[in-house]
Amino acid sequence: MPADLSRRLVLTGLLATPALLSGCKVFDRLPPDGATRNLFEGANELTHATQKLVARDALAPEFTRADIRQGMRPNGVTNPADADYRALAANAWADWRLTVTGAVEKPLSLSLPDLMAMPSRTQITRHDCVEGWSCIAEWTGVQLSRVLAEAKLRPEARYVYFRSMDTIERGLSGGIKYWESHDLRDALHPQTILAYGMNGGPLPVRNGAPLRLRVERQLGYKMAKYLAGIEVVPALADKGGYWEERGYDWYGGI
Repeated sequence: MPADLSRRLVLTGLLATPALLSGCKVFDRLPPDGATRNLFEGANELTHATQKLVARDALAPEFTRADIRQGMRPNGVTNPADADYRALAANAWADWRLTVTGAVEKPLSLSLPDLMAMPSRTQITRHDCVEGWSCIAEWTGVQLSRVLAEAKLRPEARYVYFRSMDTIERGLSGGIKYWESHDLRDALHPQTILAYGMNGGPLPVRNGAPLRLRVERQLGYKMAKYLAGIEVVPALADKGGYWEERGYDWYGGI
């Protein structure tokens, strides 16, 4: 069992529950309503509350370049088929913009050069996937706290949504683009960055170019790739993300 999952099972006091051993994917087999799903969702809330008290402000471990022993394994979508994304990539992101909207005094529209002109942070950290694998990589970008400071948060700001350009699901009603959310405590953490570089070079498409989120104390699905928009809100309007709508934890802390 991955160490992060073991820690979270202990925190929730449910280590003896066999269904939990399969991780978040246990939700895929549960009906939309019912006592079992309610039990798991209650455990998720307890995990979040406990980690808020004991670990949320701590720094994730950082490593050296000697610890990077393999290429960064991609997760999720690796080459968006969306026409608008392909057009932006073909023009070397010259027309791409990151918008910052919502509960801010100064909405922003930032180009990649705009972001790269801000003070940067480089960190070598471990990416932990909910599927059980991990990789160490070097990430370079701008701290999200700097971007939000420039946008000037309004007093009612509590959560931050991250909107992606990749369509993760297609159906009769149209496509669903990936989205995620975090509270301000994680958004303003010093290791939370908007990464445009990886392992000394530009961020590759398969890892989320032109910009991806890094929230180093959470699991990989919480780090949205192919970013196009940030929206600051007073409250979550849904369960907080694509996978959360399908039963995963909203707080994916490790």
